Amino acid sequence: MEKMKIGVVGCGLMGSGIAEVAIRTGYDTTVREMTPELLAKGQGRIEKSLQTAVERGKLAAAQRDEARARLRLTTSLEDLAGCDLVIEAATENPQLKKELFASLDRLCKPTAILASNTSSIPIIELASATKRQDRVVGIHFFNPVPVMKLVEVVRTIVSAEATVSAARAFAESLGKRPIVAKDRAGFVVNVLLVPYLLDAVRLLERGIATKEDIDEGMRLGCGHPMGPLQLLDFVGIDTTYYIAEIMFDEFKDPHYAAPTLLKQMTIAGLHGRKTGRGFYDYPG
Repeated sequence: MEKMKIGVVGCGLMGSGIAEVAIRTGYDTTVREMTPELLAKGQGRIEKSLQTAVERGKLAAAQRDEARARLRLTTSLEDLAGCDLVIEAATENPQLKKELFASLDRLCKPTAILASNTSSIPIIELASATKRQDRVVGIHFFNPVPVMKLVEVVRTIVSAEATVSAARAFAESLGKRPIVAKDRAGFVVNVLLVPYLLDAVRLLERGIATKEDIDEGMRLGCGHPMGPLQLLDFVGIDTTYYIAEIMFDEFKDPHYAAPTLLKQMTIAGLHGRKTGRGFYDYPG
């Protein structure tokens, strides 16, 4: 595994986190973003996280420098051609992801594994855009990637056993705990989590309780580290809305239908922490 070259498509919150854990583990990693501006922002996020790890005594300064040296940044998808494993971490848009997978299929060597970090889109939809469906798998990390231990490895009906095994081994090499899920929208965690989050929004919409009391109720009553509305702000209100839309389209179950308030906040740009305002305000 240590000789594998890793590619990451997207250097946003998830992509930069995936790249960071890969370079800290010893993998030469190439990250592609669409513009120099987005790439610089992602690089800054990686640098800040590495420095924080050093300051907290979790990483030696020499290890930080070695990790930095393993990172390559690019705006060209062609620079991923030599990678053994490419993980797509682009926006949660099925058509965009399918176009990326079709391009990666043309560019990457036949032995390369193509993976998606999608949290909701069935992997077979993405694999269908390639001529290597047996070498396509889901590798779904959780935010923040350097901290969260879980990785969902998603097996499609045509994923080769060797592909699934390689994905599990890669996750384990990063110090993660992989679980294997069948290829259904939402996999394991979001199938359970999304209805809970949406129900919290519905409680707020109906005026049953304030946002503070909803969150405190789940923190103190169920021992959750943060309440559902706080968690929505952390994950991203827009991200959760798109996930809910995908899952409702898949299952036609009203539990996955996004509440009107969630849709309106997405349209208004109130996306949570990343925009400075969601259910709560985040000055600065």
